Amino acid sequence: MNSNKYKETAKQFLMLAAGGESRKAFELFVSKDFKHHNIYFKGDAETIMLAMEENARLMPDKIFSIQRIIHENDLVAVHSHVKMNPKHPGYAVMHIFRFENEKVVEMWDFGQEVPEEMINENGMF
Repeated sequence: MNSNKYKETAKQFLMLAAGGESRKAFELFVSKDFKHHNIYFKGDAETIMLAMEENARLMPDKIFSIQRIIHENDLVAVHSHVKMNPKHPGYAVMHIFRFENEKVVEMWDFGQEVPEEMINENGMF
């Protein structure tokens, strides 16, 4: 799988999941051997897929925008800005995907709230 294909797969997975179509995202892009490392949920695909689905349902005005995508070997990192609604400052989020046989087999995600005021004049994005 080439770099652009890995990046596009990660992008499509996140866009579908953020848009309320996590079942489709998992069906298209996730391996049967998938595991994740989000500390708030069990490590299986079904649990995180349902959590993504619930988040999209509870936050219908969520804005998800990818800032950058980085690919190295079997890993893709996606840095995003996620806002719960247009007025919310949002979160800086990083998803890291590991691929095997053109499918996502492992995922890590980390987030940091965007403060109303920040010392760093460069911002988070």
